[in-house]
Amino acid sequence: MIPYAFASLAHVQVLLLPVGQIPRAIFDAYAAEIRTFESIRLGDIPGDAKDERARFMPSPLSSGYLHLSFPSHPSLPAHSPLSLFRPSHFNLGIIGIAVCSSSHPSSSALEQFENTLADIYPEHSTFPLAKTCFAFQDDDEPNVGLGENHPSLAIIPNAMGNKKLYIGTLLADLCSQILGEFGHLVHTLETPLGNEYLNGTLFPTLPAAAEMPFALDSSTFPTHSTQSELVVSHLSTPVSNGMTRSSPGLGVLHGSTAVLQRHSSLGPSTVKKRVTAVGTTSSHARLFKLYGDLFLLAGRPQDARIWYQEALNSFKTGMDPVWQASAMEGLAVISVLDSWAAGQGLASISDTKDPWMEINEQLSQAVAIYLKASVPSDAVQDYSLLAFVYTSAVLRQTSLLFCVWSSKGWGPFAFASMLQPGATSYWQKVISDNSWVNLERLSAITSITRSQIANTVSQAHGPWLLHLGLPERLVVLQSMANIYSCMGYRRKEAYVLREVISCIMDLVVCGRDEDYQLRRSDVGSAGLAVRTAGLQNGDDITPTGNGSLAFRPHEKMQGNQSVLRVLTYACRALGVDVESVNVAAPPNAEEDNTDPDIIPFEAMSLAESLNNSFGWPELQVGVMREAIAVAEALPDQLAVARFALSALKSMHSILPANDQSHLYQTASRALAIIRRRGDASMIEYWAGHPIQSIAVLPLPLHRIPAEKPRSLLATSSSTPHANKHRTGPSRRPVLIQPPKNELAELVITLRNPFVFDLELHNVSLITSGVEVECSTISSIMIPANSIHAVTVSATAKKPGVLTVKGCTVHAFNGAPKRFFLPVSTEAEEEHQSRRHSMMLCESGRTKYSGLDARPWDKGGKHFTHFLLPSKLKTRFLECVVVPEQPLLRLRWTSLTHAAVMLYNGEKSTIRLTLENVSALPIDFLTLSFEDSTIAPAQEALADGQLDVFETYETEYDLIHQRAFSWNRDKEIKVIDPGQKIVVSVACFGKAKCTGATVRVSYAHARQNDESGATPEIFYTRQLTYPMTVTVYHMLECHNMNVMPLDAFSDIGDDALWRDSDPHEWCLFSIEVRNTYGLPFEVTFDRTQQDAPDATTRSIVPPGSTSRILLPIRRFRLSDDVISRRTPILSDRQFVVSKSSLTDAEDKIQRELFWYREELLHIIRARWKEVNSANGSRHGDLSLRQQCMTMHMLNALKTDLTRIDLSLAQCCPEEPAVTLSGGKFIVASNTVVSMVAKITNTGPSPLAMMLDVSTSPEEHVLLQGSLTDIALGRVESGQSRIVEVPLCFLSVGYFEIAVEARQLGVAGEKRRTGVARLWARVKENDSLRTTSSDLE
Repeated sequence: MIPYAFASLAHVQVLLLPVGQIPRAIFDAYAAEIRTFESIRLGDIPGDAKDERARFMPSPLSSGYLHLSFPSHPSLPAHSPLSLFRPSHFNLGIIGIAVCSSSHPSSSALEQFENTLADIYPEHSTFPLAKTCFAFQDDDEPNVGLGENHPSLAIIPNAMGNKKLYIGTLLADLCSQILGEFGHLVHTLETPLGNEYLNGTLFPTLPAAAEMPFALDSSTFPTHSTQSELVVSHLSTPVSNGMTRSSPGLGVLHGSTAVLQRHSSLGPSTVKKRVTAVGTTSSHARLFKLYGDLFLLAGRPQDARIWYQEALNSFKTGMDPVWQASAMEGLAVISVLDSWAAGQGLASISDTKDPWMEINEQLSQAVAIYLKASVPSDAVQDYSLLAFVYTSAVLRQTSLLFCVWSSKGWGPFAFASMLQPGATSYWQKVISDNSWVNLERLSAITSITRSQIANTVSQAHGPWLLHLGLPERLVVLQSMANIYSCMGYRRKEAYVLREVISCIMDLVVCGRDEDYQLRRSDVGSAGLAVRTAGLQNGDDITPTGNGSLAFRPHEKMQGNQSVLRVLTYACRALGVDVESVNVAAPPNAEEDNTDPDIIPFEAMSLAESLNNSFGWPELQVGVMREAIAVAEALPDQLAVARFALSALKSMHSILPANDQSHLYQTASRALAIIRRRGDASMIEYWAGHPIQSIAVLPLPLHRIPAEKPRSLLATSSSTPHANKHRTGPSRRPVLIQPPKNELAELVITLRNPFVFDLELHNVSLITSGVEVECSTISSIMIPANSIHAVTVSATAKKPGVLTVKGCTVHAFNGAPKRFFLPVSTEAEEEHQSRRHSMMLCESGRTKYSGLDARPWDKGGKHFTHFLLPSKLKTRFLECVVVPEQPLLRLRWTSLTHAAVMLYNGEKSTIRLTLENVSALPIDFLTLSFEDSTIAPAQEALADGQLDVFETYETEYDLIHQRAFSWNRDKEIKVIDPGQKIVVSVACFGKAKCTGATVRVSYAHARQNDESGATPEIFYTRQLTYPMTVTVYHMLECHNMNVMPLDAFSDIGDDALWRDSDPHEWCLFSIEVRNTYGLPFEVTFDRTQQDAPDATTRSIVPPGSTSRILLPIRRFRLSDDVISRRTPILSDRQFVVSKSSLTDAEDKIQRELFWYREELLHIIRARWKEVNSANGSRHGDLSLRQQCMTMHMLNALKTDLTRIDLSLAQCCPEEPAVTLSGGKFIVASNTVVSMVAKITNTGPSPLAMMLDVSTSPEEHVLLQGSLTDIALGRVESGQSRIVEVPLCFLSVGYFEIAVEARQLGVAGEKRRTGVARLWARVKENDSLRTTSSDLE
């Protein structure tokens, strides 16, 4: 509720920082687990420091607690001058939360953590004092980065049992580092020069070590180190990005030069005031107060109380009121901490006072001192900082009163609420039950009145808010609004919320100014201007040249709805309903066939007139104008139209004539902008109830229903439709049957209650029944404050059900609305008269107080039962005619018991025999299919939680791997009566398919009426045939891999790759496991350009696994291909990508996707049943479940350089080097030469470096540098030869790897080629002979 917790001065803030591309849900889960540590026992904090860092370290037997808070946002840079005045306001520690796995090692997480810190905090920032990165293991693979030992990295395995205990230990270590840095900070300030800087300005900061002047005489501080030691200790230690326990954090004396120059007394040497301030003896009061702050943060309140008392004794002269008030705040917090530690109330000096009264008096004195404090005229920035600490003190005092009040008195719950506001506090219960009785009961229990809390928090509201920055002002106003809301002061809350909205709009304007400057800098010399005509139309049109071309900047809509919700809440608190006109819901076809509850127009108008009397009209008009101005400034044209029309609907009785006209013009202009920009949103009809009556002239009461439009003939073949129309005669009685093609006229009476001319787009009748031609009245202009009559003509085509229910009124730029007017009977008129009299009688009988008198609250409690629809049945003139429909039945199927049994990937065909058993021909027939795999896939696509790869595979499965299909080219045109037809349906064995349904839709659609014309509607029937599907899962593909060809050099002389060049070919491998009880033969075909087709076969016995090997010619796709996005196969619109990958990661994902698609295009897998008794059953073996990795990509993609490695003897006397089985045979303790020939096979020259590595490297002697061997610029087709002498010291097998890198290219693309060489080292026979001779 309150961002400023009462005990925030005792909270060590530890910033929780997401590292890398960690998902938001995972970060929140780990952050919540860390936030459970609200305090750390001092005895659990290690205190092994021996130097000045041990000053604030707890003893092993300490019984206190160190309190923690874990914000998710760093402190504002504008508050950096408060680093010594209020260190508790800053992030003293940082915990990075990362997720490491086999694909994302912890080393990359640590690098990202360091880069993020460098972006957030300046190089010489005083805080944070310690940092660490918690790398949570994401998968169950063992030893994911566990071998790394970095002081700023803590890896938390996923399989760890007591993970919470380990996190607590890590937090204790982090707190130990922070406490050690406290000692280092105090050691800096205890020097004469440090004390002078501490007393230099109102809110001092320490400069960087390089900017410190010469040390002063240390005679005034005989017990502490001198300035020379300070400078040496900091200048001799190199500044590093990381922090360890023994390092001074991010730099205690490394403040930025810009911060130093803002203070006149601590500025550079050119400012005379600094020279006079630094070099004289200053008071130690501020140092004592800082001791108290640090001891309070260190969990030692008793030591802090001593130092605060010493500081207050020194501040009695009144020369430093701001620091004095801050010390008093610290004493108040210590009192609460002592009470919390003791578990009982604070002992009071006076028996007549409650314990919290003394603390409240202390805080009142501190607030008064802050208010009277003065700021030097040259320190402009100190005004905002002083206003900030003043409002913080006011909110702290308010927090004290509110926590005691909401916790039902001074006790453990109040202490816990003041220490950690949130789950332990009672404010949630106050919000849930904020009735007047409950609030007054809390005041009676605690003797703290609501007005006392409200008066206290109102001290924060004043002109000093203008000195605060917009973020600080927003937080203060938000806190005030929350307090007023909990107190039940809704109008005060609304008043503050209006200022909150104003502050938010200032931030929006500032953000737009920055965007404008960026756009202006992008345009360059062309300049920017705003066109007056564009602004009048609501568009921000910016010309980019001399009037020849203009563009409208893209509007950012993020956050607009939140601002509008706050604005709506504030307006409703003042009795202004800005939501009386909402966005129209999409039309529902079912509504046309249902009769809604009929509410008489007289009852609705009377209820609206009785409910509109609430609030101060002048204030409500002003608030409505403000709401419209905010909506225009966002901009949100839809909200502008809603607010303006809501004002016209609910406040037209109190609005002046000019305001009504202005609001109508504003709404019309906003709706025109919405329509011009292509937005399909529409506003509900707002102009009251315009239909007063519908008079039927000599016109038969017949209507022709439109059951199915003829446009469905073009779409029903691809989209299944449910048969929801009526297929038989209605049970309603036939009242009258008029002649066909007779013209009927109706007179509709419309009413306009406004002072302006109301324009309606069209008015049409609401009918149900047989087909009817009805003229629509368009462009109707109703004069102001008048009644207007229009005439509608209708023509019935043939007998059927005809019902007149009312009219559909469609205003310009708005949604149509239906108004129903039932036929009045004597019983209905009598019921309406009684209801009218009861509403008039009850309107003034009951009084409401406060916000209960608002129209929607009062009306909901009192007038709702009068607006209930009448229990009398509404009657309409109607008759029933239903056209005849054909009938189709399923005569025979090729299935037994409607069951389909297939292997996975097998294709088959089923036949359905259909017979027309009616006397009407069928000229419309279509088949649609549903199976058990479609709904889950569509639900996953609609949910939008799949990544790009999963979305593509799901769409591919839906479109290209359908379980059932039929050939539409062989569609039946006409089925005569009594005729039988056979329909063939193709079946495909699809995994996880358990059931399916075939739906046959048919109709006699192309029939003419008596006049020979084609009707606009037709009726369809649907035949459903459910089936049980069983798909046997028999073959599984695992571990697809693409490897270099030389990785399998020891397999043997296989004909597939015996003569292949390892640089031109790679090896595709996959494991196929047979989980079925029969053997299957699998065949893998390779079809590739510039290479002959190849095929490999293998019989997989039941329960066995076979490994398939197939060489593939390496290839390289063009940049145009791999830069394309993943295609969208379906016709879904407005697909928004939710990927959180960076540009580099997204580029890698695209490259992996397109190479995988090309690989699946090259390799085709098939299976065939071996020794089948029912014939040879065969099918396709899908490889789409296999994934492509970077290792496979590097092996499949052609390298830019070719590297040939060999070993050669250096001296003829040495044993010869031989090659056998792909391995070089070398004698031990013999100097040989590793020869690497690097050839540029790319189209352009390359500047390359070479890296050489050996394994195991401890038994190999090499000459020269093995990394960054410069090759220079190698032209296309040219080669470079590098020789490296080496000597193997022991026998065994060795591997030599050579990697070529391109200069000036970062990331994975810098690698241009890799080659490996394997050597078998044998014992040197010559050395053994020499040894024998010596013996």
